[in-house]
Amino acid sequence: MRVNILARCPRCATVIVLGIQEADRRKRCVRCGRLFHVPDTAALGRAVEVIREAKANVFVDEQGRIYG
Repeated sequence: MRVNILARCPRCATVIVLGIQEADRRKRCVRCGRLFHVPDTAALGRAVEVIREAKANVFVDEQGRIYG
């Protein structure tokens, strides 16, 4: 199973699909150019568990809240 991170730009709300290897890095928004931090996988731990159980799309915001 492939796991992707859906990161939302804090400035313009554009959603960017990232690979799990891009966790804990700074990314630049493709739309507005804002540089923002993508949480590390430890912060996403519970979300990854939910993804595995749900076998569907799950969204996690910058505060670690899980949606989906």
